[in-house]
Amino acid sequence: MLLNCSYVSYAQLTAVLDGVDILTLSIGPDEPPEDTLTFLGLFEIFILAARKAGTFVVQAAGNEGPSPYSVISYSPWAVGVAACDTDRTYLATLILGNGLKIEGIGLSGATLGDGLIQYSKLVLAKDAIKINTTFPIIAEECQYPEAFDPLVVQGSVVICTFSAGFYNGTSTITAIIHTANLLRFRAFIFVANPTYGDFIAEPIPFAIPAIMIPTTTDTQNILQYYERETTRDKTGLVVRYGGRVAISEGRNASYKGRAPIVSRFSSRGPDYIDQTKYPIDVLKPDILAPGHQIWAAWSPMSVLNPILSGHNFALMSGTSMATPHIAGVAALIKQYNPSWTPSMVASAISTTASTYDNLGEPIMAYGFDLYSLNTSAPFGFGAGLVNPSRSLDPGLVFAAGYEDYISFLCSLPNVDSAIVKAATGSVCVELFENPSDLNLPSITITSLTGSRIVHRTVTNVVSKAETYLSAVLPPKGVTVDIQPSCFRIGPHGIQDLLITLNVTQALDDFTFGEIVLTGSLNHVVKMPLSIFPISKT
Repeated sequence: MLLNCSYVSYAQLTAVLDGVDILTLSIGPDEPPEDTLTFLGLFEIFILAARKAGTFVVQAAGNEGPSPYSVISYSPWAVGVAACDTDRTYLATLILGNGLKIEGIGLSGATLGDGLIQYSKLVLAKDAIKINTTFPIIAEECQYPEAFDPLVVQGSVVICTFSAGFYNGTSTITAIIHTANLLRFRAFIFVANPTYGDFIAEPIPFAIPAIMIPTTTDTQNILQYYERETTRDKTGLVVRYGGRVAISEGRNASYKGRAPIVSRFSSRGPDYIDQTKYPIDVLKPDILAPGHQIWAAWSPMSVLNPILSGHNFALMSGTSMATPHIAGVAALIKQYNPSWTPSMVASAISTTASTYDNLGEPIMAYGFDLYSLNTSAPFGFGAGLVNPSRSLDPGLVFAAGYEDYISFLCSLPNVDSAIVKAATGSVCVELFENPSDLNLPSITITSLTGSRIVHRTVTNVVSKAETYLSAVLPPKGVTVDIQPSCFRIGPHGIQDLLITLNVTQALDDFTFGEIVLTGSLNHVVKMPLSIFPISKT
């Protein structure tokens, strides 16, 4: 059984009592809890209680990217999901009368008829303002129908511009659609403004043909054509609109280009322990899944998003769209392996993920600059892009139980055991040498000084014995040694691993690597390394 919760406390309690196997949480705290550790906030304790009851919990990582330290999924007992773009896009083409074609975004029908190009008059919004109007500036955003001369815009393709109102959030695409419908535009073009730069265009269902042109370079080409074909009098008023344009069909999906790419909005690690955002030895996010432009069922009432009113499906973006993908994969694993614990399911998802894209290159991520790409890392994609088929047969898993999570809490720096007991009801009995000893399918060390031995235990979930050979892609400035480097593990057997990390070069930021365990039965178990080497001694 799988439950998607939006109101956590009551829903979680009910879910646990009902024996729900998987909880998917498309919400989280807006900021770290006050006066306590991130792991001891009420939200996290609810999740821990669900884990104690055997419920797998998957949680959206947050939509505050690409800033570091922006994740809102903190705890190792919840699987935090990052979002990625896929290779599916919805492109439309603006065809100018001179034959120039400009790609844009437009989830709408075309101005074409019977497969033939049908050009319509091109009008710049600010050139269609009524004489003596009181809307000389905001009219370019097409927000107010009363600002326009209906004889000019009716049957025309009108250029509406991203300007101050869109920049400060007071203008909307919904208002443009209202204006276009009321005044019977043939179509509209929503273009970037050089004053404000490029913008991010998401496919929106338009009631009439329309296209968004989000880059200023393309806007300049359109306006140059418009001015060449437009005749003005000495005062600058238009006396003839000579420009003609057509818009192609924009509702057909196109599949091309690089994927996955970590979405710009997807929150980034590292994970942190309190409001000061001091980093802690837990990898967040945990995993990457499609979360950009995801189709899903939608309420046609659409109270908070009028542009989707009347639609039964919507194309949405966010880590909340990525999270259900992981919940679905977890449900498949649980069905295939009903006896597995939540940590075993989480491990299978993590160790079988891919860190390469469809071009065979390392996964990239969108950065602060619009449409800029940078090489991503575990703080962007966790263990990598989920691989549903491989996760059903991971070979080895890293298992952890409720008592291990309590030991983790009790091992955190400067933690009062009384506070842990008050929050969880459990006492501190056994402590790890370091929080990094929690048996996770990853290793994160936020301040490695000299040398540290990290403990991990793997369990063979295959009914056959298998021999594994370890290999390491070491993080810069760190050596990594695994003992035993080669081992044979029996059916459902257990193997302890001692992983020694030594600083060879102090750095001023995290550095990343990977441990790979390759089995004789073709199982490949990957474990990301995220290390901050401070000093050699």
